[in-house]
Amino acid sequence: MAEAARLTRAGKLAEATALIQRLLNGQPQGEGARPEQAGSPGVIDAEFVTVDTADAPARRRGASASGARPSGRFHPGVRTGLGDTLRRLSRGMPTGLAPGAGGMARPAADPMPDGASFVEASYSNAAGTRSYKLYSPAHRPEGRLLPLVVMLHGCTQSPDDFAAGTRMNVLAEEHGFLVVYPEQPSAANPNRCWNWFRPEDQRRDSGEPSLIAGITRRVMQDHPVDPDRVYIAGLSAGGAAAAVMGTVYPDLYAAVGVHSGLPHGAARDIPSAFAIMRQGGSPPDRPSTAPVPTIVLHGDRDATVHPRNGDDIVARSVARSAGARVAVERGQAPGGHGYSRAIHTESSGRVLCEHWTIHGAGHAWAGGSPAGTYTDPRGPDAAREMLRFFLENPRRIASQ
Repeated sequence: MAEAARLTRAGKLAEATALIQRLLNGQPQGEGARPEQAGSPGVIDAEFVTVDTADAPARRRGASASGARPSGRFHPGVRTGLGDTLRRLSRGMPTGLAPGAGGMARPAADPMPDGASFVEASYSNAAGTRSYKLYSPAHRPEGRLLPLVVMLHGCTQSPDDFAAGTRMNVLAEEHGFLVVYPEQPSAANPNRCWNWFRPEDQRRDSGEPSLIAGITRRVMQDHPVDPDRVYIAGLSAGGAAAAVMGTVYPDLYAAVGVHSGLPHGAARDIPSAFAIMRQGGSPPDRPSTAPVPTIVLHGDRDATVHPRNGDDIVARSVARSAGARVAVERGQAPGGHGYSRAIHTESSGRVLCEHWTIHGAGHAWAGGSPAGTYTDPRGPDAAREMLRFFLENPRRIASQ
């Protein structure tokens, strides 16, 4: 990055840009550097919209979201790009701090109460090894099995970052449940994206799904978890991975939350991932088994993952229910975004899916804390709504 700053100050913007792109993609520097290393997983770059305060302009934070190169589709007035990074470099400013509004450092995450724990562990199987962090609340019901929520971060994020931004651990203290955050390493994807677009990572007992399921089962084995109240959620690439997990492990997860994500099987390789992120429109397959209840949240100004992808997840959720009904409610977060909430139910009244369209929002976790990256504090509170939906939807067929 120092070399990029030097090139920028010398007016050699093209060379500085090329150098930064190589750095972001984890490619070697210097002469002979190849644009793509043989055998490395594809990186599907996308842009997050991040809002730090209710009335501050949204900022672009130099992130990669779900795996492919930037499509070049920018929202006017919403984010800046590599040029802003280069200008900051030329002034000697750091680029990786993800500052809050006004360029200030991010606020500290919520403090962990006495008696709670947030510990790191790892799980391995034939597909590899993944670290994870498990939050155990200080306040939990005595002698009762606890719900478990699995949280899959977006690209460039970490368990700590995702926990701070979503504030799911705070909700765990309020309601008494466990939260586990599997971590995608840069060795698996240079930008730490879950590889939702690869066929081997879309199947049961294969690749990343087997690792995420293995982490889930390990926590269930080692802690007092209610097997009928195990849930999974994610953002962007993590949301796409959560959709995969809900599809291929309906016996493990009672409900799924997908924020700014894509449906299972929407892409089979990098070119198709580019296309589906830009325009959506993946025809829903008819599931062989009844889909698990799903809550979908998506900003209608998301220029990274087209909002039509949220529609496609909903279409898949209701594909097997010919008599499904829908009721639409409209509201507004206090001082923040308006939203439409479509509730899809079977004729019996059982909920199939909730679809939240957040008006004016981009690609960021709704209602999140500015202590984490890629959040939009203007609401509605995605974490709280997901948890409410989860607790209303335990496993339909009780475990034996």
